[in-house]
Amino acid sequence: MALPAQLRPIQHYLRTAQEHEKRDPVVTYYCRLYAMQTGMKLDSKTPECRKFLVKLMDQLESMKKELSDNESITQEVVGNAHIENYALKLFMYADNEDRGERFHKNMIKSFYTSSLLLDVLSVFGELSEENIQHRKYARWKATYIHNCLKNGETPQPGPAAMEGDEEAGGSSWSADPPSQDQSPVPMDPPTTNYNNIQIPPGAHAPANSPAELPHPSEAAKPVPAPRSVPTVDHTLLNAQQQGGVHLTPEDFTRAQKFCKYAGSALQYEDVGTAIQNLQKALKLLTTGKE
Repeated sequence: MALPAQLRPIQHYLRTAQEHEKRDPVVTYYCRLYAMQTGMKLDSKTPECRKFLVKLMDQLESMKKELSDNESITQEVVGNAHIENYALKLFMYADNEDRGERFHKNMIKSFYTSSLLLDVLSVFGELSEENIQHRKYARWKATYIHNCLKNGETPQPGPAAMEGDEEAGGSSWSADPPSQDQSPVPMDPPTTNYNNIQIPPGAHAPANSPAELPHPSEAAKPVPAPRSVPTVDHTLLNAQQQGGVHLTPEDFTRAQKFCKYAGSALQYEDVGTAIQNLQKALKLLTTGKE
């Protein structure tokens, strides 16, 4: 079914969903969910739009049944971690290529897809300031490098420190892919500690289609980020609930959420984040305070 013109802003999320159907159905599901939610806000009344969105809802329901045993679908906190880790792997791959002055189509698309997936994270709630900065930088980089290569110019690797960065950094972007009529907005890269983002040794960041994944001889492999393990709070090692502490249902829900975050972090061998969340859960359960 053709995408109605009114829903054009969601086309790139739907394309990303389609490209990941076999590679990562969780990414496909949440890209379609984001597209459906955004489409409802754009136009849910025009007959052709309504028909398109109903079909998209049917697709989502079908996927939800097929993936009913997948925790990334049944538990939002796990799904959130899955999409965020995937987006940041793409970002790190593209950033690594950029700083190594290896400019090519795959790294441009990795930057851009990373920004789309960070948009998708909003289905779980408001984006963190850190991810907002990642999204802005990734979109700017994708546009800037695309335009440079198109015009036969050599891109400047890494951040472009120019006057007016802060003001420019607040610019809004459309969901369109990089095109020549979009002026790149200079800005600094996110000042993020990447220690909590793990990439398996020798793994390439996922590309958007198998044909676009560079051959190992053509692209450097991302280097695993060094692990950062927080100091263990020894007062929690023999934790016992303090007298007079009454836990509310909300406290139990928050403790469960911390444990789920820890479990999700361990899936990515992220020991630091797992320890931090387990300590938060223990502190909450023993003191009633976070």
